[in-house]
Amino acid sequence: MGNNDKVTYCPRCGTAMETAEVSGRMREVCPACGFILYRNPVPGAGVLVEMGGGIVLVKRGQPPFVGWWALPAGYIEADESVEQAAVRECKEETGLDVELLELFGVYSFPEGPGQSGIIIFYRARPVGGELRAGDDAQDVGVFPPDGLPEKLAFRTHREVIARWVRSRSPEFRVEMPGVVIREARAEDEARVLELLPLIPANANMSPAEIQAAAQRFRESLAMDVLVAEVDGKVVGLLVLSFVPALSGLRALIDDLAVDPVYRRQGIGAALVEAAVQRADRRGATHLLVDTSRGDPAARDFYQACGFEAGGIAPLRIR
Repeated sequence: MGNNDKVTYCPRCGTAMETAEVSGRMREVCPACGFILYRNPVPGAGVLVEMGGGIVLVKRGQPPFVGWWALPAGYIEADESVEQAAVRECKEETGLDVELLELFGVYSFPEGPGQSGIIIFYRARPVGGELRAGDDAQDVGVFPPDGLPEKLAFRTHREVIARWVRSRSPEFRVEMPGVVIREARAEDEARVLELLPLIPANANMSPAEIQAAAQRFRESLAMDVLVAEVDGKVVGLLVLSFVPALSGLRALIDDLAVDPVYRRQGIGAALVEAAVQRADRRGATHLLVDTSRGDPAARDFYQACGFEAGGIAPLRIR
């Protein structure tokens, strides 16, 4: 049933429905039993399957947008989780068995087509199966970031694909006087783990916690680790986590540390400025920091960078 489909009779008792104002909106109501028809958005799941340097797209064989390309996606069944729906839809439409890597975005489409809804996208990688078009698709293919088809169906799919393309851009690197801010590489792991306990909240990390941090550094699925480099030596780090919300993507500074020898040289400020640029490139609308995790000097530093004082401090990017 679409958002504009008229319901003539009450689905509960069969009485002819009427229109009345309920909770500030005109809704269809039953004058006999009091049933109210609430037209709520339906939930769906979509998958960005990364394969061969690109993503898997399906050429639609059914309306709407016949002949246009889209991500494998569909509605969630009543007896399955959103993760199960994402894996199932991907298998049905592409023939691939996938492992979900991370939640990549939540988007709403009140404009339809059909009933308004909310779609939850995941990054994934293939772990089995064979790439083939499903029964309701004309074709399936893998497309690199710089070779996407022109006809991409659905606004939400276009938006999440654009965000994926931004995230796949060449290595992030910002050069400032005397310091280079870049994405951390695998060979930076030991130095990153040395710097991490300099943060007051991390001062008493156990060996097990250090090992868990190393594992997260290697995976880096939902976060970016930026390092500051002076004369070829890593002297600071900043960790950005990305959290999707219905109103947009949020970036959170989880950790920021600078080698004591290199403090008061503007390196912390350079890391924050690079974090703003990185968050903006990823499509985030706000950069957040939990100032309560720092000592008084750290809180003063964040205020000087433009963050509000106390608790979770936001800095609007766009």
